[in-house]
Amino acid sequence: MNPYKPKVRAPDPHLVSFTSGVLERFEVATVCEASGCPNRAECYARKTATFMILGTFCTRACRFCNVATGRGVPPDPAEPGRIARAVEAMGLSYVVITSVDRDDLPDYGSGHFAATVEAIRRRTPQVRIELLTPDFRGDERALRRVVDAAPDKLAHNEETVRRLSPLVRPQSDYDRTLGVLEYYAQRFDGTVKSSLMAGLGEREEELIETMRDLYGAGVRELTIGQYLQPTPHHHPVVRYYPPDVFERLREEALRIGFRAVASGALVRSSYYAEEL
Repeated sequence: MNPYKPKVRAPDPHLVSFTSGVLERFEVATVCEASGCPNRAECYARKTATFMILGTFCTRACRFCNVATGRGVPPDPAEPGRIARAVEAMGLSYVVITSVDRDDLPDYGSGHFAATVEAIRRRTPQVRIELLTPDFRGDERALRRVVDAAPDKLAHNEETVRRLSPLVRPQSDYDRTLGVLEYYAQRFDGTVKSSLMAGLGEREEELIETMRDLYGAGVRELTIGQYLQPTPHHHPVVRYYPPDVFERLREEALRIGFRAVASGALVRSSYYAEEL
């Protein structure tokens, strides 16, 4: 057994049961439940959650991700309203909205992001909203649409280092991700954030190089977490990073200039998003 493989306490069954009931009632999905995130009960207790819109089928097939690949159904125009009601019922104070990739849609799903922000703001204007978006194939009209929605924070994940990106994200592109983040940083009044996974086979110096690339693109908040293999068919875990390496990476990111950094085995892109 690897001594650095992360372990967590079992989630509070009552809190998870209540949340699952709300999600089922409003027919909405969270990444927290879909991925069995180890931090979900902790996040629910802090009144935050990450919702996944635009269906459960992704048009891409990243080798680290357990979301099913396929052609999605047409966007449900009632979904933004259902999410807004779920946010209210759960008493949330901070929400992250993300989605599968929808390369099959003319606007890549950007209009659905904007509609979801509007629905939440209309029902619970005090709730803070972070959008964790796909790259929308770098389409400027789509990127402008989510910027104009005026969330409190915009995020898009680089996920891994340049050398490994073609292997683990074959339908995405390292430089396109940097371009999306730079577009957000230049046109969005709020904070821009990104995330990296460790343990895919990268070297530490490659992670630091990627951090510098992200900072140069305008990213000011960063999360770094341990990659965990979803199934035996996914990219293997090459290394489990010990806590001191995550701390070293955090300190290096702060030296580079990032304003806020969360780095640790169980850190995920939305972990403590409201406090970052």
